Amino acid sequence: MPIAPEIYKKIVTAKLYIDDSFRESIDLDSLAKEACLSRFHFHRLFTSIYRITPHQYLTRKRLEQARLSLAGKTGTVTDICNEVGFESIGSFSTLFKKNIGHPPANYRLLAWQKQEQIKEQPRAFIPHCFIEVCIGKSNFEEGDPTGEH
Repeated sequence: MPIAPEIYKKIVTAKLYIDDSFRESIDLDSLAKEACLSRFHFHRLFTSIYRITPHQYLTRKRLEQARLSLAGKTGTVTDICNEVGFESIGSFSTLFKKNIGHPPANYRLLAWQKQEQIKEQPRAFIPHCFIEVCIGKSNFEEGDPTGEH
């Protein structure tokens, strides 16, 4: 059954509210109020449109921001947990490991190591590429053991 454009717009408005306010305490009632719909109708429509519940979307948004913050900031894991809207470091760490694959502290270490590797070997690292392709004659063939010009 197609969703009327004005209803779809209300759901998108609530999603944008999550995107802008994910650091704050957000519950289903506040999202439904933002969309001007009953909580049950809002939940059903949001889930129908985005294929995840509003709570799952909020959690993913927070985890993604935490992932970015852990890779780029120097604050503690607890600070980042609170910054992105989680109230419990335990639930944050559990969800982070479940969704990202590593505990927050380990993820930060891996991200730091990757950044250091990029600094040390910038030409050897191409994001999302696992094969280094050389065009033409390499410097190794010319007797340069470093491979540099």
